[in-house]
Amino acid sequence: MISASIRIRLPEETWIAEVSRSFPGATFRLLSGIQTGETAVELGEVVAEDPRDIAEEITSHPSIETYQRLEGTDDRSLAKYRTRDTGLYKFIEASSLPPEFPIVVQDGWFELDFTGTRPEFDRLRDVLDAADHPYELRSIVEAAETAALLTDRQREVLEAALREGYFEVPRECTLDELATKLDVDKSTASGIVRRGERRILTRVLTGVSGERLTESDRPL
Repeated sequence: MISASIRIRLPEETWIAEVSRSFPGATFRLLSGIQTGETAVELGEVVAEDPRDIAEEITSHPSIETYQRLEGTDDRSLAKYRTRDTGLYKFIEASSLPPEFPIVVQDGWFELDFTGTRPEFDRLRDVLDAADHPYELRSIVEAAETAALLTDRQREVLEAALREGYFEVPRECTLDELATKLDVDKSTASGIVRRGERRILTRVLTGVSGERLTESDRPL
């Protein structure tokens, strides 16, 4: 299996391209979406200094049929909306390899993660090369590489940390909360996270595997 992170320039005419370029400091996250006929229903989040201004621009865009703000704070807004822009779903259908949510948009660029087999990824590359949109392959990792990189325990803890929002900015889960979720003490959780991060960073930055396994990292 292959895991890849790809950055794609959005078509100029799409609503999210226009709005994200109007607010280059904002982060847009597509949390889920589904195409229904000629439109798509999506759940999206905006993180910005004043998301209300962005919500107003989204609502007034001609490609947006309906827009319902579900919740929000001073710097975040969550909304459900229906759009006539369905290019993302046509791309997914053509590539046969669905991206993993959330899909992040910033200043006119999609950032998507994909996981699939080598033939599926090769087909995705063919679709990207044939499309008239610039793209950047930010990372690609073979599963065989990652299998030996982390212990089962490190992978379990790091996946929980990622899922609970420990690595988000601002952080959505404290180390205490993560430790409680994993039913371990705080120092144990901290040690496993730090060793797992060190292994990943060492491999990414130097191409060399990280430190030896320690007893606390081994499966329980």
